[in-house]
Amino acid sequence: MTVTFLGADLVAQAPGTGGLQGWIQDNIVPLILLGIAIIMLWIGGRGDNAGVARRAIGLIIGLIALGIALTPGAGARVGAFFAQLITG
Repeated sequence: MTVTFLGADLVAQAPGTGGLQGWIQDNIVPLILLGIAIIMLWIGGRGDNAGVARRAIGLIIGLIALGIALTPGAGARVGAFFAQLITG
């Protein structure tokens, strides 16, 4: 469907999640990481270095899971890698 509005042709597109996924990758993820970094610095400033180390390990595991979730086809490749470790 094409609509002419003030001399410009507007084309209707089917709704999709590409725009939302791009916005989340571009905006939400960096903001969450910034918040986590600020919290880590705040905890480290109190002298709780062991707590920071525990949370850092959890953060790394969470970032790996986030990377697998946001990369198309990564889950299948990770599964194939672990299956290859077992089967040889």
